[in-house]
Amino acid sequence: MASTINIISEKCVGCQMCAKSCPFSAISMVERPEHPKKLMLAKIDLNKCTYCGICNQTCKFNAIEIKLDTLATSIDKSLYKGVWIYAEQRHGVIHKVSYELLNKGKHLAKELGTTVSVVLIGDNIKAKAQEFINRGADKVYVCDDPILLEFQDEPYVSVFSQLIEKEKPEIILIGATDIGRSFAPRIAAKIKTGLTADCISLEIDPQTRNLKQTRPAFGGNIMASIVTPQHRPQMSTVRHKVFKEAKLEEGKIGEIVDFKVDVKTIINRTKFLGFVKDESTSIDISDADIIVAGGRGVGSVEGFNLLKELADLLGGAIGASRAAIDAGWIPYSHQIGQTGKTVSPKVYIACGISGHIQHTIGINADIIIAINKDSSCTMMKTATYALEGDMHEIILNIIREIKSCRCG
Repeated sequence: MASTINIISEKCVGCQMCAKSCPFSAISMVERPEHPKKLMLAKIDLNKCTYCGICNQTCKFNAIEIKLDTLATSIDKSLYKGVWIYAEQRHGVIHKVSYELLNKGKHLAKELGTTVSVVLIGDNIKAKAQEFINRGADKVYVCDDPILLEFQDEPYVSVFSQLIEKEKPEIILIGATDIGRSFAPRIAAKIKTGLTADCISLEIDPQTRNLKQTRPAFGGNIMASIVTPQHRPQMSTVRHKVFKEAKLEEGKIGEIVDFKVDVKTIINRTKFLGFVKDESTSIDISDADIIVAGGRGVGSVEGFNLLKELADLLGGAIGASRAAIDAGWIPYSHQIGQTGKTVSPKVYIACGISGHIQHTIGINADIIIAINKDSSCTMMKTATYALEGDMHEIILNIIREIKSCRCG
């Protein structure tokens, strides 16, 4: 049975409170001329409605009737146990977000009184399992097969979904990386559960065991806490650098479980042609201690070449705002912010960046140095140090000073 929502016309008084409360603008008011007092009637746009229930709670006249999908209430949540971490890897190299999620997963598991497990998928990667045990995992599921050598959505989703359906975890955490953002929604759709993307905070409600998943919403202007009360498992993708890595302690004991892949069940409609590594930088901005970032004020590709010279002298990496990416001055892999990467450098040098929330939400730096002509922009006001003036001139002077000090 599909979810339904109806307006009971006999009870609706046209007060408009439901329309004002709807966060998705799914309710409008229409005339009903047949009524002697010319009252308005609420009308719901089913293309916009998410069945969140806010309108139903707001209506004082019980004029809104919601019936949710009965499938959602038929799940026995007591069957689902354990916190799972997806260990993202490419060519045998583990993404550091996996260790960060393991650290948080251990805390969540402790609150729930359950275990934390890691899922490792790939080819010839079983040797990596012990490191997760040494970092605190109780169990590591290893799905090892030549068909999983390169990451492709359909094979990986098929394998992970089979494992989920067999073991029934309560919570699954996946990194909000390029792979995670492609991978996680397909899993959620296949196993018919919810997914909260780009989380920056995770907490357990001790009364319900629901996972409170906090993420930026409405362009980063508010923080929304989202729960999955009727479905299991509860799934989240989490940004890199939000949590600290789980510490490595040699000699820990845990269980390594081989999960045999039934390759006959895997359907793959794509063909892997090759892997092209991004050669635009030698340092990943997610791991850099120093980042020199540019925005619209940089003005050109040549401007970013100047920033790169400074970054190279400082042993740092190049970052960018979305405006610079959209202008084609630098590849997307350098983008920082809500639709890019989250970074945690010791020093962040913001050049020609105004400081909109969509960009700054991705910055967690010890020191921020802003360089801009506009002293009133947000980045200049919030920076640890603000340098007002022509960005290109200031950067050139800094480069000269660094070179002269080294020569001396």
